[in-house]
Amino acid sequence: MDRVAWLMLVGDRVKYVGIVCGISFAAFLITQQASIFFGLLSRTYGFVTDCGHADLWICDPKVQFIDDIKPMQDTELYRVRSLPGVAWATPLYKGLLRARLADGNFQTCNLIGLDDATLTGGPPVLTAGRLVDLRQSDAVIVDEGGANGKFARHLPDGRKVPLTVGDTIELNDHRAVVVGICQVSRTFQSNPVVYTTFARATAFVPRERKLLSFILAGITPGFSSDTVCATVAEHTGLAAYPREEFKSKTFWYYIQNTGIPINFGISVLLGFIIGTAIAGLLFYQFTTDNLRYWGALKAMGASHGTLLRMVLLQALVVGALGYGLGVGMAALFGWMTSKSELAFLLLPWLLLVTAAAVLVIVLLAALLSLWKVLRLEAAVVFRG
Repeated sequence: MDRVAWLMLVGDRVKYVGIVCGISFAAFLITQQASIFFGLLSRTYGFVTDCGHADLWICDPKVQFIDDIKPMQDTELYRVRSLPGVAWATPLYKGLLRARLADGNFQTCNLIGLDDATLTGGPPVLTAGRLVDLRQSDAVIVDEGGANGKFARHLPDGRKVPLTVGDTIELNDHRAVVVGICQVSRTFQSNPVVYTTFARATAFVPRERKLLSFILAGITPGFSSDTVCATVAEHTGLAAYPREEFKSKTFWYYIQNTGIPINFGISVLLGFIIGTAIAGLLFYQFTTDNLRYWGALKAMGASHGTLLRMVLLQALVVGALGYGLGVGMAALFGWMTSKSELAFLLLPWLLLVTAAAVLVIVLLAALLSLWKVLRLEAAVVFRG
C-alpha cells in the first residue's frame, strides 16, 4: 500500500511539485527571517562577545544594555580592584565620535579605549598590524568592515580605496594614525569601530567629568561569579554582570523595547500561513482528483487505518522534501550574504523549530485531505 500511495503522489507531477514548492517556500521564509532576526540581535551584544577575556562587566546600576553608557568616576576602578575575589580590573571607554576622513567627509564611529597597560578588551582578530602597536603615538586600529566600507576613500571615477595601515583620520580634530586592521562583530548600527588606548580615547572625546564607561574584571580562582558580583554591589553600589548575563541583558532589552520581534514575527507567521494554505489547498485538490482510486481501495477492503497511513506517508514525503529544499535555500542565502551588511545567524536549534513548523503544515494538510477520504463511499468507484 505504501508503494501505491507513492505512485498516486507522483502520478500528478504538477500538483506534486506545487505542494513541495509551497512547503519549501514556507520553510525558507521561516528559517531566513528567523535567522536574520537572531543575526540582527546578535549584533547588539557583539562587542561583549569580542571582549572574551573579561569574566565580569561592571557598570552603573542604571545601565540597561551595552550601548546605554552611564559614565563612572575613575576612582571606582581602584575600589573594584581592592575587593576580594577580583583578580584584576581594567578601565574601558566606549562611545560614539565623529571621524573626519581624508576626503573631508564625516563618519560616526564607535570609539573603544583599552587599558593602556594591558590592552584588555582588544579586537579578537587582527588582519594587519599588532595590538601592541596601539602604544605608538596617535595610534588607532580600525575594523575591517569600516576600513573597506564607510572609512574608504572615494576616487573621482567612483572607485573606493580602503583605509590601510599608515593612513590618517581625524577624531574630534585630533590626528589618528591607523596601525592595524581588525575583524570584529558588526555593530547594531553598522558603524565602524576604532580601537585606541584609554588615555588617548579620553583625550579624543570632548572633556567630561566622568569618562569611565565600564570596568572589565577577572575572578580569582575559588570564587564564584555570583559571590563576586554581590561583593561589588555591596561595597561600591555598582552592578556587576558575568559576560553571558550581560549579553542576555542586552538581548532582552531589544526584545522588550523595540519593534524588531513584531516585524520579524509577522514575516515568520506569514510564511507559516502561506505554506499551510498552499500545501493544504493543493493536497486537498490532489485528494479530490484521486477520489476514484481511494474509493477503489476502500471497495477492496482497505481499512481506515490503512488509508490514514497512506495519506500521512504522502504528507511526510512532501514535507521532508520541502523542508530540505527550504532550509537548504536559506543556508545558501546566508552563505551568499555573509560578507554583506545583512545580519544572518542560522542557529542549530532553529532547524528543529522549522522542522516542527513544517510538520504542523503537512499534518494540517493531511487532516484536511483525510476528512474527505474517510467520508468517501466505496460505491463512488462504480459511478460514471
